[in-house]
Amino acid sequence: MAGFLTERVTRTLRTNAPEAGGRLPWNRHDPEPSGAPDIAHKPRVEYFDLADLTRTDARGFIHSVDSYHAEPWGLYLVRPADEAPYRYTESWLLPRQSVRVTMSHINVAHDRDPLYHLYLGEFSKVQPKRWRAEYHYIDIIARNGRHPEMRGVDELFAAHSAGQVDDGTARRVFEHATEVIDGLASHDHHVESWLLDQGVSLHWL
Repeated sequence: MAGFLTERVTRTLRTNAPEAGGRLPWNRHDPEPSGAPDIAHKPRVEYFDLADLTRTDARGFIHSVDSYHAEPWGLYLVRPADEAPYRYTESWLLPRQSVRVTMSHINVAHDRDPLYHLYLGEFSKVQPKRWRAEYHYIDIIARNGRHPEMRGVDELFAAHSAGQVDDGTARRVFEHATEVIDGLASHDHHVESWLLDQGVSLHWL
């Protein structure tokens, strides 16, 4: 199994490597990598409660959400950003695509050159006013017209080696990541064009 993932990771990263001098920023919603191996962990789970405008993170801490809005294709939320200089963080949970799309803003305005973070996982409505997210280690950083950057492969390797995910799950997660990257590439690396082609129309602040 490790050989399969190593081969696919190497080929995907070589094919979709960012252009020289064009490395995309790290995800500001997660700690930047320290260079040390990630500690193996189970897939992280988060809950979104529409009735009381909260979300419960993987550690069990409850955070406020400014607004939720449901569409046939997914759930939208906006909340205060985790760190300066950003003020707002917006996300869409998209069950059919198995992706959460997130962006942050300094002001209440759509960025001319938005930076998207695509978290892979399983997203579903588990109660009339409650959604569940299970994250599958890998996230993809994308900016329109530029090659995306894939993160979290080391976490997936570590979880698989520690028995936190089985062979089939690890294979599906990485195949899903390559499908997303291939889908972006087929739409000129434009996130919302890729989604619109699947009937998903996103709106932002």
